[in-house]
Amino acid sequence: MSTRENPVYETLLVERREDRVVVTLHRPEARNAISGRMIAELHRVCEDLEREPKLMLLTGHGGVFAGGADIAELRRRGRDDALRGINSRLFERMRGLPLPTVAAVDGWALGGGAELAYACDIRIAGPHAVFGNPEPGLGILAGAGACWRLRELVGESVAKQILLAGRTLDAAAALACGLVMDVVPADRLITEANVLLDRMALSSALALRLTKLVTDAPGAHPVADDLAQAVLFESPDKAERMTRFLEKNGGRS
Repeated sequence: MSTRENPVYETLLVERREDRVVVTLHRPEARNAISGRMIAELHRVCEDLEREPKLMLLTGHGGVFAGGADIAELRRRGRDDALRGINSRLFERMRGLPLPTVAAVDGWALGGGAELAYACDIRIAGPHAVFGNPEPGLGILAGAGACWRLRELVGESVAKQILLAGRTLDAAAALACGLVMDVVPADRLITEANVLLDRMALSSALALRLTKLVTDAPGAHPVADDLAQAVLFESPDKAERMTRFLEKNGGRS
């Protein structure tokens, strides 16, 4: 069962389900360009997910993920706006959400739109997806995480091709370099993204949360592995799941 609660949002469609939130970027008049209002509304979604952790599916309306940031707003921004990290603070907050996030991308994911997709844990693409960061052509850089996050996702060589040479990645190229998990028909994109989330939802929420926390921690961290595992070893959920597994398999591991 799901409920739609959109009256409080102007730039998003938000569908809340028992185990997930589906967020659709919705500025059809501007190819879902990321505006200051959208940033503020996405912060509200993050606040809800920090208070009540759920999986999140993020997508765009009308066959476009997000055509970039709102250029008219960007043109008005100055040094102090840059230092506030308007977009980067949101994307980093989204990256740090307790439970996994999936971006379902078809059509353009450019500039800030691409950086928003990069901030999600997993991306799945439709056949018309295009990722790119053309910011230097506008006299700025991809300053909301792409300059370092993209290198982590696809490697230094491909990252520099995108950031410096203006290369765009279509769906096939994004799949080949590991930026996306899969490419599926456009009319199946949201369905397949939800299937992925269904699979995650079968796992222990606490185990997912701690696995994400450890995976995102910088550097080598065997102690973090040990501490997270210690918490999970004492959880009733772990005992119940392993008991069900053994009973199903006649006591064999």
